[in-house]
Amino acid sequence: MGLISFIKNAGEKIFKSEERREQEKADLITSHIKKFGFDTTDIQVKVDDDKVTLMGSVDTLENKNKIIVTAGNINGIATVDDWIVVKQPPVTAPPKPEKQFYTVKKGDYLSKIAKEVYGNANKYNIIFEANKPMLKDPNLIYPGQVLVIPPTEK
Repeated sequence: MGLISFIKNAGEKIFKSEERREQEKADLITSHIKKFGFDTTDIQVKVDDDKVTLMGSVDTLENKNKIIVTAGNINGIATVDDWIVVKQPPVTAPPKPEKQFYTVKKGDYLSKIAKEVYGNANKYNIIFEANKPMLKDPNLIYPGQVLVIPPTEK
């Protein structure tokens, strides 16, 4: 939980004008998250200027992180305040380590990012898979986009 920063003027343009009311923006963001197949039944979205607050619960840490980057990678959004909790599974399993976030810089590509975070450029597909369905092609990333960087198994 916490505040995650994004590049305000990068990302998908879902707001047709800046004059929308905050509730309209929240509804558009909720629809945008649903568009990628995420269950928003237990998620509440609030917007205050360029900050999105996400509250509620989801089934997995993976989905939580994907919902956060989906909400933050919207043109006009600068921060996401994460108040989402992960529902505990009925069987106690060792918790997965928290995933990292990476903000794409000019000149980045997935294999370059994989080399930086994993020490192996050939692990770019791990990043690509972790960011589906937001990423449709591993070659289509842009500066300012925030990606989920999952841990790798040793």
